[in-house]
Amino acid sequence: MLRRNFFGSMVAGTVLARLARAQQQPAQAASGGVFLERPASGQPHRGKVLLALQAHSDDVPLFAAGTVVKLIEEGYTGYLVRATNDDMGDAPGLGTPGTIGDNVSGNERDNAEVARILGCKRTFDLNYNNHRMADVSQNELICRLILLIRLVKADTVVCWDPWAHDEENPDHYTLARCVEAACWMAGRPHDYPEQLAAGLETKAVGDKYYFARRPEITRVVDISAQIDKKVEVNRANVAKGPGGHLGSRLRADLAKKNQRLSLLGDDDVTADRNYIKEFGMAGNRELGKRYGVEYAEVFHYIGPGASSEERRLDTYIREHAVPLKK
Repeated sequence: MLRRNFFGSMVAGTVLARLARAQQQPAQAASGGVFLERPASGQPHRGKVLLALQAHSDDVPLFAAGTVVKLIEEGYTGYLVRATNDDMGDAPGLGTPGTIGDNVSGNERDNAEVARILGCKRTFDLNYNNHRMADVSQNELICRLILLIRLVKADTVVCWDPWAHDEENPDHYTLARCVEAACWMAGRPHDYPEQLAAGLETKAVGDKYYFARRPEITRVVDISAQIDKKVEVNRANVAKGPGGHLGSRLRADLAKKNQRLSLLGDDDVTADRNYIKEFGMAGNRELGKRYGVEYAEVFHYIGPGASSEERRLDTYIREHAVPLKK
């Protein structure tokens, strides 16, 4: 039993590290190079709204928690959207004890705590079945997302990349594709005009941080100042894993063998925090070294701005327009 528990903890820890390192996979070269987003002083984004969208309770914690915290600290008002109810969401390598209903309840509690630690104003749970979003009407989901974008007046989204390769989870790419469509359609008055009649306004979203298992890296975000908060976010994600209490479990298993690791400290909270930071954040640490910072997250970033045709037109007008003759 002891041996199984010990190696169960180590397996789950390996999964955590593998998922965190997923952002380091070979990426397509960005034609415009890679931009390093550093910490901003003050709150330059005050008045802006961030919509962080995830299919499952561990998506944003693993791939984008540092960036979400950073943007909120810099002035954004944040909202967290979870598309599924995580009913199949047991912890990799360990399994969540209990029923599918227990999974739903545990992940709902964890997701609310994740939102609190991130600094989000509130959460929205769409409650689709886990691993079943390929059956969902995309028009229905797009409509719901347009409503949320217009409701909170979102300026920026953080989500899975709709253009990423090698994505195995249908919930991830289904949500991502619908988010991409909703960001555009939410700015069009002829799409779902009944929402406008109810008092909402059009609101297109052109600022997007897209994460993926194998990302096209166009933006690197320095999350060194937010890494401890990212650790706390993943520590709160107990039911889904693979964060939670792995450090304290390993500490207890070693104690039964009359062993200890100084990394795990002298109490369970310290053990969990240090375990996640050492193993779960290894990918972020290695990314940071690659780009000259301590810890980093990477994204396929799509920024706001006019289309190339509009920019060419503006340039042409500026260079060739002359005053009308009176």
